[in-house]
Amino acid sequence: MRIFITGGTGLVGSRLIPRLRQRQDDVVLLSRRKQAAQDRFGSQCTIVEGDPTLAGVWMNAVGDCDAVVNLAGEGIFTRRWNADFKAQLRASRVKSTENIVGALAKSPLTASGRPKVLVNASAIGYYGPHGDEEITETDPPGNDVLAQMCADWEAAAQTAKPLGVRIAIVRIGVVLDKEGGALPQMLKPFKTIGVGGPVGSGKQWVSWIHHADLTGILGLALDDPEAVGPINATAPHPVTNKELTKAQGCALHRPSFLPAPAFALRVMLGEVAEVVTKGQRVLPKNALALGYAFQFPTIEPALADILG
Repeated sequence: MRIFITGGTGLVGSRLIPRLRQRQDDVVLLSRRKQAAQDRFGSQCTIVEGDPTLAGVWMNAVGDCDAVVNLAGEGIFTRRWNADFKAQLRASRVKSTENIVGALAKSPLTASGRPKVLVNASAIGYYGPHGDEEITETDPPGNDVLAQMCADWEAAAQTAKPLGVRIAIVRIGVVLDKEGGALPQMLKPFKTIGVGGPVGSGKQWVSWIHHADLTGILGLALDDPEAVGPINATAPHPVTNKELTKAQGCALHRPSFLPAPAFALRVMLGEVAEVVTKGQRVLPKNALALGYAFQFPTIEPALADILG
């Protein structure tokens, strides 16, 4: 399979590309900085220079590909949120997706005449903050800023449906990876002062996923013709923030009794702190129904593998 990837130099893409190459897929990577991407991946990919938020000649490269994995999107924790940054977050997701669909519209079929595949990233932020209730792919979107952004992001991907393209929307949870994302930030207290603890009450749910299972679900979404619509990319056993912190302490052989006040996080992060202080108990119902077997369904072995 020849696969076009946006956002491939990010945390998820950097894990996905080697996995695709291991299974002998050809990878075409879109990057704003062609030389930097070439230095990083070498001969693993064909590098196309371009900005996914801007229509351009890069869109022609989608023509000879069988599938697209669209991972483009500015990190939500990159900066403190304000009106300008919210607009940037939205454009990096929605505008990029609109341009991907525009590229697919020019050639929606593969060389063999079959419909192409669009695997589009989204996030479990789609559901908005929740309490203890279990959430699956059938639950509606929330009403907060992040939920509405995710809903618009997914709606942009669904505009490829009239083209006959098979669309899988992968709603990504909290990715656990020592190379980046949320985990290194979570571990800072353990490593700087030797002790960590839950955020606020610690009762809020964390719907996490090991990076290996995330790339596995993305592969499933590419390969399985039954993979259509939303797929929650979360482990089948979410944990509370307190349970997660305890598991981190055990993996690092550090105590985990010192709580972090929720108000301090709000001062530091602003509006986006709600993502951390309010939780979601999201289950991967569709991935399991499609037969995906998680390598790391529970938190302790996952952290042992990542931090060991």
